[in-house]
Amino acid sequence: MVETAIQSAPVFDQTSGNWLCLDFTHTLEDRPSGHPRELLNGYSDFVSWGLYMHLLTDDEAQHLLEEAARHPAEASQALQKAIVSREVIYRIFYQIAEDSSPAGTDLTTLNTIFSETMSHARIVQGADGFIWDWDSNQDILARLLWPVVRSAADLLTADELHVVRACAAEDCGWLFLDTSKNHSRRWCDMKSCGNRAKARRHYGRKKGPSSDISRVTLPHL
Repeated sequence: MVETAIQSAPVFDQTSGNWLCLDFTHTLEDRPSGHPRELLNGYSDFVSWGLYMHLLTDDEAQHLLEEAARHPAEASQALQKAIVSREVIYRIFYQIAEDSSPAGTDLTTLNTIFSETMSHARIVQGADGFIWDWDSNQDILARLLWPVVRSAADLLTADELHVVRACAAEDCGWLFLDTSKNHSRRWCDMKSCGNRAKARRHYGRKKGPSSDISRVTLPHL
């Protein structure tokens, strides 16, 4: 069933936002177009994204898919919660990237989701000390969202918050953490959005005033 889910899953973009919660916002494409393309159209898509991001093993993914098949209403609720969380996370970090303050309602919503998420957090002893872990109940269908929400809280309180960026391409808007040396990165990916922006500028220069026949002044005869 895992192989079937992967084969039918949407193709997730390879462009990294350099932080888990920012990567999760990339599961909605073409935001500025007015006709965004949803990649999470079913719970199996959410599981496929978890596999793609290495948040799940094949066995864990298989278990979640089987549990979702047994409890479709709960799976639908888990997916809806994930999408609501994704959009709240996007709005908060987009505002921060634009040097604006996030809406209070969005912070309230995130805090509510974070509070519920952290009720499943555990501190366990690892090989080299104590580490964060999660509730060991593998049947909880919303468990895939937990590390995403924790990631958002971590970024909001991290030094890296000031280098959260929104792609400068007019048709993109993806969020990413600018890890470049001088923090001057403008596009989520130079090979795609960056090159398209350069091509548009080049085309614009070629169509400049000198090439516009309507601006040419003809001599009087």
